Amino acid sequence: MDHSIDYRPSFALLTVSLDEGESLRSEAGAMVSYSDGIDIETNAKGGLFGSLKRSVLGGESFFQNTFSARQAGEVSFAPPLPGDIVHHRLEDETLFVQSGSYIASDPALDLDTSFGGAKTFFGSEGLFLLKLTGTGDSFLSSYGAIHEVELGEGERYTVDTGHIVAFDETTSFSVERVGGLKSTLFSGEGLVCTFTGPGTVWIQSRSMESFLSWLIPKLPTNNSA
Repeated sequence: MDHSIDYRPSFALLTVSLDEGESLRSEAGAMVSYSDGIDIETNAKGGLFGSLKRSVLGGESFFQNTFSARQAGEVSFAPPLPGDIVHHRLEDETLFVQSGSYIASDPALDLDTSFGGAKTFFGSEGLFLLKLTGTGDSFLSSYGAIHEVELGEGERYTVDTGHIVAFDETTSFSVERVGGLKSTLFSGEGLVCTFTGPGTVWIQSRSMESFLSWLIPKLPTNNSA
């Protein structure tokens, strides 16, 4: 697939070029525009159960859109939050993606939800992750700038749970608190995720939870003057 990624100064815009006969699957609501000769089909990928798993457990939309090119053309997408878009091609491998970061992928990739166990249950990002498996292109978004961290064998790297975008299946991870109890309660950092290589971890510079913690106290209430 000949992909063309166009970054804008403040808001990322992804433009993907499709040759005749090529297709791209996307999250519902991510499409911005498409050229003549592109057909769109909306369906519940993976059937009722698979779509329910993605929607209820993975935090993604129930329906997905597939864009197919009757002739060469392009489709553009944008994430719901201001940030970056990263392209990653999978080669018979698995990528775990946090809820809300998936935008689009090659239809050949299997998109499912994965149970993360108790270690993610205690993390702020939830119990389930999206799981992309196979060979093909994937496009992920971040809230704020995105940063790619390459980990060597046995190398460790710690990330606040609210700043994780995605990570390779080859990395192992554990969720833990920051320092002692005092640091956990008063440092403002809460829980962190420590990854151990080899593999790649993608992180974002902004956290939705931090933004909401700042915003909600400033919202007017019913008894505001």
